[in-house]
Amino acid sequence: MQKIINGAMLKSMILTAAKLLEVNRANIDALNVFPVPDGDTGTNMSLTIQSAVKELVQCRSNKVVDVAEAVSKGALRGARGNSGVILSQVLRGFCNVVRKSEEIDTKLFAQALVSGAEVAYGAVSKPKEGTMLTVARMVAEHAQSTRGKHKDFEEFLPEIISAGNKAVELTPTLLPVLKKAGVVDAGGKGLMCLYEGMYKALMGETVSEEAVVSDVKSNDSVLEHAEIMNLGTIEFAYCTEFFIINIKKQTTLADIERLREYLMTIGDCVIVIGDLEFVKVHVHTNQPGDAISKALKLGELDKLKIENMLEQNRELLKKYEEEKKEIGMISVSAGDGITSIFKDLMVDAVIEGGQSMNPSADDIANAAHRVNADNVFVFPNNKNIILAAEQAKSLVENKKIHVIPTKNIPQGFAAALAFNPELPVDQNKTNMIHALDSVTVGQVTYAVRNTKLYGFDLKIGDVMGLDNKKILAKGDNVSEVTIELIEKLRNGEEIITLYYGQDVTEEDAMKLQEAIMEKYPDCDVEVHYGGQPIYYYYIALE
Repeated sequence: MQKIINGAMLKSMILTAAKLLEVNRANIDALNVFPVPDGDTGTNMSLTIQSAVKELVQCRSNKVVDVAEAVSKGALRGARGNSGVILSQVLRGFCNVVRKSEEIDTKLFAQALVSGAEVAYGAVSKPKEGTMLTVARMVAEHAQSTRGKHKDFEEFLPEIISAGNKAVELTPTLLPVLKKAGVVDAGGKGLMCLYEGMYKALMGETVSEEAVVSDVKSNDSVLEHAEIMNLGTIEFAYCTEFFIINIKKQTTLADIERLREYLMTIGDCVIVIGDLEFVKVHVHTNQPGDAISKALKLGELDKLKIENMLEQNRELLKKYEEEKKEIGMISVSAGDGITSIFKDLMVDAVIEGGQSMNPSADDIANAAHRVNADNVFVFPNNKNIILAAEQAKSLVENKKIHVIPTKNIPQGFAAALAFNPELPVDQNKTNMIHALDSVTVGQVTYAVRNTKLYGFDLKIGDVMGLDNKKILAKGDNVSEVTIELIEKLRNGEEIITLYYGQDVTEEDAMKLQEAIMEKYPDCDVEVHYGGQPIYYYYIALE
């Protein structure tokens, strides 16, 4: 039982957390939805914590106070971009508390998390909810409420990590741009990487290149998720960033605070953090020269960077227009294997959903907004989703939505396969609709209640074989029911394809393939991993 964290363990926790963040850097970058970022979130956070690591490695002491000093100092010096600066402040507030004791218990750890959230909020001129600030605060609040229940870190850290991950999932409901992009907050996800890395170190685990955190919801490019701005909506054009070093003797902390107040009058996204040794400054403004002149009264400037966000946005718009195509495709999918197949078929966006989790019209419209095409074909793949897809048409402007009434996954595959980028929209639509009739579909699932239906006396847990309309087979063995269903569905088709779900092992699927090949030696029998819930198998006969 680990009830106390000493300096050596704290050092190990920071080092492992930094490594986990670096491994996940690219995936976190992919969550960045803003069209003119100060830099990619995962990269900025990783570089910030690596600066802390550099100081930590040079620290020969294992005392908590020395470890905390190195982390706080290194993170502040290396803070990059808004996400990196906020991270440095979370670490600074955390370290300010833990440095007071040579041993850290869950009570002190919770207090440190609270301090980290408070210092981070204080560093941002206009804090936004739905960002990593929200995640830091909610983690801290949960840590405070649960510290009395868990005095053992092996129970305490998983508890607050779970709360943090829930906070990350909440971010799209608080920040509309995240909801439109279909992603969670990148900074919040990065922060949870650090906490999960700390826990790994505590448990004696190492971080490999495969240690990618779960639930990163997008592998697409930033541009595909970006809400492209109109140029006129960028009020402050120049992202201005620098350090103030060799601060003048007459400069006071009040002068630093007055600099912050002044910058807020000439711009936004203001961050002024530091002390009388050095200060980190960040501001979006139309008067970078005024910001620089004001700062020069306090000391010398170092690592000055001014970026023209208008020009950055023009370049994004140019790229967006250059990459725009006439036709794009969206599909609803349940199961990672099914999703991978749709992506292999060049489907532009995949929405999580299906029999037990129907996406809304708004979900479909938001996905359509992200597809860089004038015409977007939507494959609902479920009869209960077709109407929502039709309603999404009225929610999308500047592009046309075409709903192909696919009622199941195999029909969705058939529609996607029928797409030909060389043909016009109307011809593609006709071909896709005709393709739905080219595939005979079966599904194998289980009964969830006792009932009598289509001549079958069903009990909970019975395996059922269905076509699009009714139950055709029933039994207690998945493979036997699947073979019986194929027999009743087949009408001379020569290709039989099975997509096995999350409750079927690969070994069982391969055995079933052999049995079907033996029964139908003149047929081509293919088996693919679908990973779908509820359904043991989707079956396509062509």
